[in-house]
Amino acid sequence: MDYRFRAEQDWNSTKSDGTYRDNRSRLRYRLRVGATYSDKHYSFGLRIRTGDQRKQQDPQLTLGKGLKEFGTLPIGFEKLFFQYKKNSWRLGLGKNTYPFRKSNELFWSDNVFPEGITIDKKISLESGILKEVNLVGGHYILASNDGSFLDDAYFQGLQSNFIFRDHRYQVSSALYLLRNIPNIPDGEHTHLMNFSIFHMGAQLKLARFILDFDYYNNLHNYDNNPNVEEEFKSQKIGYSVGVQYGNLNAAKKCMLKLTYAYLERFSILDYMAQNDWARWDYSSYNSPDGRLSNFRGIEAVLAYAITKKANLVFKYYFVDQLIPFGIARENGQRVRLDLNIKL
Repeated sequence: MDYRFRAEQDWNSTKSDGTYRDNRSRLRYRLRVGATYSDKHYSFGLRIRTGDQRKQQDPQLTLGKGLKEFGTLPIGFEKLFFQYKKNSWRLGLGKNTYPFRKSNELFWSDNVFPEGITIDKKISLESGILKEVNLVGGHYILASNDGSFLDDAYFQGLQSNFIFRDHRYQVSSALYLLRNIPNIPDGEHTHLMNFSIFHMGAQLKLARFILDFDYYNNLHNYDNNPNVEEEFKSQKIGYSVGVQYGNLNAAKKCMLKLTYAYLERFSILDYMAQNDWARWDYSSYNSPDGRLSNFRGIEAVLAYAITKKANLVFKYYFVDQLIPFGIARENGQRVRLDLNIKL
């Protein structure tokens, strides 16, 4: 079980028509409860959470908003899975945690749990600089269209992870195929999109510092796609750089982190990525989902561990749009203070 209480302030956020969004203050909270049964080879697990059922990126609820005079809360399953392990192999079925290595949520949100099949193989090496190789592959269905498997909106991934001695250095490479993806989430789409995203990631640990780098390149060609505007046809590159000092693995410890992100329009699928950095969403299309691509910005984090299982996390965000959808570039600033408690 874990619980979060959040205070949040947004300001100075320009819309695409050049006007400003109203400054916004919110108090929010989240509760998640899970259970797992396991024996030598098998495990079954589930977890439920608060949150809007149509908003996969965001399990938080806002105090006093849409709950009808202290009415009941929306709750749903975010995980429901079966897993089989034997030796160095793992097979996962159902709805579970995103299985591919990532250093942040800029490509895929921690709150989005794909449904499908995962196969994982670990290869341990007894000597040399390289300590372990991990291969992960999977097929996940975003939306079943009542036809063949290839008619579904689906996500396929294949990733190789190379872990070096003492786990101080890791390098990963991956190819993610997304097919028949609606351009707008929640049924308001006008056409389907394909993505073929190559991902390279690296992490280096030096004393109390952790350095992260991720690079994304959508290899799909949109030159002959009439549904993609000319200014966005080549917008397919993204990267992020993060520097972290310290960690929260014991009481009274501090952690600082700074991340810079640059994500072009089609370098990621925006409504599967995080929606933390800004207030940009698809509300004009009757969808609550976020649309956090086509931007550059920073995330600054300062965190303090009250105990090993309770911490305070302060975050500051600033974002600026790369190519405007209207007459003006969207931007925004946000601060958050989270109290996180695990049981």
